[in-house]
Amino acid sequence: MKKTFKIIVSVLILAVLAVSVVMLSACNKQDENKEKLVVGLECGYIPFNFTQQTDANGGIKISNADGYANGYDVIIAKRIADALGKELVIVKTEWDSLVPGVSAGTLDLIIAGMSPTAQRRESIDFSNAYYESNLVIVVRKDGAYAQASNLDDFSGAKIVAQQGTFHEKALQEQGEQHGITVGTSMATFPEMTIALNAKTIDGYVAEEPGAIADCAANEALTFVHLTNNDTGFTASAEDTQIAIGMKYGFEYKDAINNILAGISQEERLAIMQDAVTYSTDNTTVKSTFFSRIGNIIKTYYLSILKGVGYTILVAIVGTVAGLFIGLLIGMYRTLDTPKNKVLVVLKKIGDVILSAYIEVFRGTPMMVQAMVIFWGSALINDGNTMNVTVAGLIIVSINTGAYMAEIVRGGIISIDKGQFEGAQAIGMTHSQTMWNVVLPQVLRNIMPSVANEFVINIKDTSVLNVIGFTELFFYGKSIALNTYAIFETYLVVAAIYFILTFTITRILRLVEKKMDGKKDYQIMGSQNMDAESMLREKKALGGNEQ
Repeated sequence: MKKTFKIIVSVLILAVLAVSVVMLSACNKQDENKEKLVVGLECGYIPFNFTQQTDANGGIKISNADGYANGYDVIIAKRIADALGKELVIVKTEWDSLVPGVSAGTLDLIIAGMSPTAQRRESIDFSNAYYESNLVIVVRKDGAYAQASNLDDFSGAKIVAQQGTFHEKALQEQGEQHGITVGTSMATFPEMTIALNAKTIDGYVAEEPGAIADCAANEALTFVHLTNNDTGFTASAEDTQIAIGMKYGFEYKDAINNILAGISQEERLAIMQDAVTYSTDNTTVKSTFFSRIGNIIKTYYLSILKGVGYTILVAIVGTVAGLFIGLLIGMYRTLDTPKNKVLVVLKKIGDVILSAYIEVFRGTPMMVQAMVIFWGSALINDGNTMNVTVAGLIIVSINTGAYMAEIVRGGIISIDKGQFEGAQAIGMTHSQTMWNVVLPQVLRNIMPSVANEFVINIKDTSVLNVIGFTELFFYGKSIALNTYAIFETYLVVAAIYFILTFTITRILRLVEKKMDGKKDYQIMGSQNMDAESMLREKKALGGNEQ
């Protein structure tokens, strides 16, 4: 078992060194974005922005994920980049990460159907409007509210809106006065669409272009046309207008406003109509259940496989590095109290730091840790973020390390104190005792817990999508947003997660059995040893077989 232990520790060290090399190479990269215009958007807000598999209809390659971006926002972004003489770089970004991205300097612009609200203006600046929207309500054609003509007609209806948008604000502030039951806001429009088809809600608030695209992709849906400040919601210009987000003092703000001024209202309407047409060619909801699943696998299998690869990578490295951290902390905590007063103080300081590390990372969600570490590093590094893959590996590793430290501590406590005393009696140092006596046993004892952490990391990598880490859930969410086949997509993703965790669990159980060694051993020198075993013992000790 000692040999197995040394092999595992060697693998731990190599894994940590490999991660360090990747980190250094990422940190040493120079700023290569001086001649580029980096634009952040969701690539999943049809028809403003969405993902497609080819560059058809002028699609732009997404820089941090598979596929091409298209839609009204992308067309406008391309016009601006061309006019400024810059290369357009599309960065697929979660909605909640767009404003932090511009604030940190990671993104130059937000062109994502965002309204320039007063709250957002506290953090970032905006251009002049490049589109003005009208709020409508999407309903089922066979529903009780298909013939509604104003908000009062929705009395008694359960209506929802997208989380974090001015649609949500308008519905929450004005819905109840019209007798509307305001439901819990949802994250995406495809989620609201599937809820509406399932009849768990009576409708959802959308902007008219989005409603047109949703209804084109879902034959069972229609929308009730409402006029802002008349038959519909009362809305200010800052809410209904859509503008480009940028950092305060952005040098190209005036140039961007001049470019937008050169796009007439008629041309904007034509661009939006093209975007709606392009987006409806990208959906799969009109086919049957099994054909949708087949189409998802056939069309997006490369993205899915890539996501699986990154998921396994971060789970393996995170677990291995976390175990290495846990072992180091475990060894440190078992050190004898030094006789030197200065060393005593230093050890106590180290204990406090390690305790704080463990409590903080065990007591906060990994999603929050990801946001704080990733965007915090950009804020203190003049907008230069870490490589997303490196960031993901670091976040999972230090999070896992906090849990592993406690697992290792429990493993060390489980070792009989007599073994420590015996090792000390024969003159072994603390490091020799830990390396040769304690840790090999600890590693075997904690293997089930380590395996459990590995399985947890396989699943918990999904939270890294908030920083744009392209693991399995990231690609699954992208597919769902752009095909409207939410149930089918997540069913495929769930099946893949199950296969991964089931397979890995079985492999780790085999490793545990291997570490246990043979069950039919005999104690060396025992009177019960057979002749063959005695000969093997003599040979091992260098004796004569005769």
